[in-house]
Amino acid sequence: MIKKYINTGSKDTRSGFGAGMTELGQKNEHVVALCADLIGSLKFDDFKKNHPERFFQIGIAEANMIGIAAGLTVGGKIPFTGTFANFSTGRVYDQIRQSVAYSDKNVKICASHAGLTLGEDGATHQILEDIGMMKMLPGMTVINTCDYNQTKAATIALAEHHGPAYLRFGRPVVPNFTPADEPFIIGKAIMLHEGTDVTIIATGHLVWEALIAAETLEAKGISAEVINIHTIKPLDEEAILKSVAKTGCVVTAEEHNILGGLGESVARTLALNNPKPQEFVAVQDSFGESGTPEQLMDKYKLNHQAIVEAVEKVIIRR
Repeated sequence: MIKKYINTGSKDTRSGFGAGMTELGQKNEHVVALCADLIGSLKFDDFKKNHPERFFQIGIAEANMIGIAAGLTVGGKIPFTGTFANFSTGRVYDQIRQSVAYSDKNVKICASHAGLTLGEDGATHQILEDIGMMKMLPGMTVINTCDYNQTKAATIALAEHHGPAYLRFGRPVVPNFTPADEPFIIGKAIMLHEGTDVTIIATGHLVWEALIAAETLEAKGISAEVINIHTIKPLDEEAILKSVAKTGCVVTAEEHNILGGLGESVARTLALNNPKPQEFVAVQDSFGESGTPEQLMDKYKLNHQAIVEAVEKVIIRR
């Protein structure tokens, strides 16, 4: 039987980031926060209120924010920058590459409103290539969390992790189902359910959809193994290879362009070690559009129905 994960109360993952920053503010005096004129959207309110001397409002000047953050590390600070994912990566890629990644600075680049679920703001704000951009930078850790609890835990864990990192989370309210006390280990996948017929590897908002898909598949007589990959880089290749060696095929699911994301990282791992059939649930090399998160996830086939269909397709190829 599928292990039942219970939605303990839907919350937005950005609020998990805010809660993590509140806790870090209390327990780690080296943590500082920088924001590009989006305090409310990034849930920085409590940190700013309680630690005004460690909060920096940079304004709509994201490139300057990255440069300032890099400079603060020289004095031993642990800077967490915050703005929308589009502005956290695409707008400031050169500054991240040169001042943070190349210089190996201990900057935590925290990005809200990622993917299609930004919703009505449309394609110009719905970045779908950020995971690919950031994972290609040498030394950059890339994390994409699935719910409120995991986002809070990841935020806290990053303060203890030395080196540049990208933390990706979202705007909409989504099921909160991971245990509040579950340790967050960077680079370590989480087995949500063991199966024998197919491996479903999901990240971010698609993890909950993968669990729903596994229930649907069980009713069809298909045993699905579900793995939560919260860390895209470094990738837990051991967990992936062990699972796929057992099941013989894999489906990857992500709220990201099919090019450059989790699916490609998994495909590379398999190609170099143990090639097996793979299907991809992802945005098919296109921009997004305006709509509610639900409408967009359905239109772009980023849901449990699409995962089920991909599983049925890949099993035939096994």
